[in-house]
Amino acid sequence: MIWMDEYKKWLSSPAVDAEIKAELEQIKDDENEIKERFYKNLEFGTAGLRGIIAAGTNRMNIYTVRKATQGIAADIINCGEVDGGVVISYDSRLKSYEFAMETAKVLAANGIKAYVFDELRPVPELSFAVRHLKTSRGIMITASHNPKEYNGYKAYGSDGSQLPPESSDYVTSIIDSIDIFDGVKVMDEVDAKAKGLIEIIGADVDAAYLAAVKEQSINEENYKTLGDNFKVVYSPFHGSGNKPVRKILEMTGLKNVTVVPEQELPDPDFSTVKSPNPEEKEGFALAIELAKKENADLIFATDPDCDRIGVVVKTANGDYVTLNGNQMGVLLTEFIFRNKKAKGTLPANGALIKTIVSTSMVYPIAEEYGVKTYDVLTGFKFIGEMIKDFEENDYYNQYLFGFEESYGYLAGTHARDKDAVVASMLACQMAADYKARGMSLYEGLINLYEKYGFYLERTTTKTFAGIDGAEQIKAIMENCRANPVKEINGVKVTEMWDVQKGTALIADGTEKDLGLPSSNVLKFIFEDNSWFAMRPSGTEPKIKFYFGVCCNSLDAANADLDTFSEKILKIM
Repeated sequence: MIWMDEYKKWLSSPAVDAEIKAELEQIKDDENEIKERFYKNLEFGTAGLRGIIAAGTNRMNIYTVRKATQGIAADIINCGEVDGGVVISYDSRLKSYEFAMETAKVLAANGIKAYVFDELRPVPELSFAVRHLKTSRGIMITASHNPKEYNGYKAYGSDGSQLPPESSDYVTSIIDSIDIFDGVKVMDEVDAKAKGLIEIIGADVDAAYLAAVKEQSINEENYKTLGDNFKVVYSPFHGSGNKPVRKILEMTGLKNVTVVPEQELPDPDFSTVKSPNPEEKEGFALAIELAKKENADLIFATDPDCDRIGVVVKTANGDYVTLNGNQMGVLLTEFIFRNKKAKGTLPANGALIKTIVSTSMVYPIAEEYGVKTYDVLTGFKFIGEMIKDFEENDYYNQYLFGFEESYGYLAGTHARDKDAVVASMLACQMAADYKARGMSLYEGLINLYEKYGFYLERTTTKTFAGIDGAEQIKAIMENCRANPVKEINGVKVTEMWDVQKGTALIADGTEKDLGLPSSNVLKFIFEDNSWFAMRPSGTEPKIKFYFGVCCNSLDAANADLDTFSEKILKIM
């Protein structure tokens, strides 16, 4: 039992601190728990590490963080980019600061300077800071919107996007080849600071980042017109968005911002929510209660690392309705294009980028405004890569907006990851825009449905935890490839996309190239424009199913989506 040998190694190693050893002693009689923690190494995927905070090779702790950082350092040295250094940020999660400083100490020991923020900062500012400071890499300590038991480690390349595949693969090869204790270099923090290998940063980068965000401001005029008649309620969900979001709203002239007091300050336990995920309405309970008292027009929340935003809007009858990620993507797309056109700043070569599992409703909107739409793989890194391609290859396209259904948005190119700070600013301006026109944001959405079609989408996640989970997920994907869905309710499949193969099988038996990198994703498009897609999560033991329909009324779309998704899941 290799995992038991690894457990004993940790117990006996002089490199392991007393706290970790005491934790391991507590599970000495729980063979299954030992196996779960040591049967494999925590995987360094395309987005870095993410796992439960605990002792073990398959957990987030200072030793797995140090080992991953040794891999990052080796990649930097291999690429000849030592002089650039690495900028490090972190959010409010348990041990985030500790993991950030351990990361800096390993980099310093390898002769690589680390720029560490003086307190928690959001993902988009980290992405911005990489290019602003001209560093070789960026590292963000966060588990995004995962439950409180988790933490993680996101790695970024010199362009501010998540680490490219060639670097990620190299880091993984180093991690797999070195010993978790003897193979890692660590410098004392005091020595590293004295030698200039760890530098604390803060206010200067904040000012530059917020100035870049403000450049994306598109319509502040309505704040003055509406005055005290326009109010918003904001929750940072105990995370890193509190200061930058409030500051950018102040900078752009929004006065009536009420922050949910119970959720304002950092709290690694996220004690007021079951999960700090703005995709889940449960977390908005306190904000909705406050909004009713304040008669607020808009409620929004950002997740702990402030790269995602969730929005709740007031309807005409006073109810508060949650908008999903696709609906916000549609609203922001139309708002940006319409206002740019009105101001004469909409370019003739504009580009919209979305992921292949996000709504199709933006196609007709973009077409109306003369904007070209591009589809990329799931994950904001692919949007960042396309922005880079536009700039480096002098393409005809000018990036305007990008989004993914999982509540991630980016206007502008100041960051190369989703940015809930800029999205918060635009969401507030958009709500004021609609109110000035006599509508709530929800009524604005209905107007867009009536004009472009009632597109509805849904995402369903199935979890397969434990050692056998990965095999179960693999079997589901393989079975669907071998026995693909041909029709649902008499409606036939017109295209089956196998992104892993890079081709789409057309109903007439021909194939076409998808023009996408290989990825374990399947997508089925039906003759009535409904579709579903499925893919394993890259960071968790889950498989995700995505569904989309388009009908001539909201009631019909809701009914069709229910029936369609139920039948697909039953087949799967």
